[in-house]
Amino acid sequence: MIKTLHGKVALVTGGSRGIGKGIAIALAKAGATVYISGRSTYEYEYSTLPGSINKTEQEIIAHGGKCKAIYCDHTKDSEVFALFKEIYTKHDKLDLLINNAWGGYEFYNDGSQFWEEKGFWEAPVSRWDNMFSSGVRAAYVASSIAAKEFIKKRQGIIINLSYWASQRNDMGVAYGTSKAATDKMTAVMAHELTEYNIPVICLYPGLVRTESVLKSADQFDLSNSESPKFVGGVISALATDPQIMLKTGKILIAAKEAIKYGIKDIDGSQPQPLNVNDAQ
Repeated sequence: MIKTLHGKVALVTGGSRGIGKGIAIALAKAGATVYISGRSTYEYEYSTLPGSINKTEQEIIAHGGKCKAIYCDHTKDSEVFALFKEIYTKHDKLDLLINNAWGGYEFYNDGSQFWEEKGFWEAPVSRWDNMFSSGVRAAYVASSIAAKEFIKKRQGIIINLSYWASQRNDMGVAYGTSKAATDKMTAVMAHELTEYNIPVICLYPGLVRTESVLKSADQFDLSNSESPKFVGGVISALATDPQIMLKTGKILIAAKEAIKYGIKDIDGSQPQPLNVNDAQ
């Protein structure tokens, strides 16, 4: 049973679509005031996929939740500082930071169809830059800003989204390396914030039915897939777990945590945890 997040303020970076949108919806449903950031203010602005931060905000509010969408390009530090300033000016606190913003496959292929590439030598160098600047660095900058305030109050939670690609050699050099960097970054952040009682967690979703995955559904086995909201339910449970410091610095598998917390997906199914060999 998930306790209420009423009175809590959360920031989900990259809330236009996919996992970020699902997390935002789940946290709002649990009672949190949710801020979402991203670049897409209208559909198809930066992607061939539907969704925007404004649409996510509207959907949450329509269902009785509290949400505020704020435009932010997470590769521009000034915009990230402005994002946090707006949140703290309004609430004087932030309880939960979810680093979900990600870049690298702009418009699916960033000039090259990655699913047809034989290796990294055929990929544009920009993919490496995007995955690190819009992914790893974006999470680092947001966490750095949040940590300063978290330390003052000795409260706050940081969750970084990552994936099994960090432990595989067959999911692309840039993707695998950037996810490995996220895993290591989480561990070191947790080490440095332990004395302040601030947990930092790395969370692996399973195969999530995002807009991107559904668009290429014939390429995936969706029999054990998860809805984007499923991950959000797990994060809601983590955020209310009084023993969460026991999990700091660790890599958590969303489906495994869901079983521990008694959380099922929105369709009543119980997605099973993947391992490094099962990941698609």
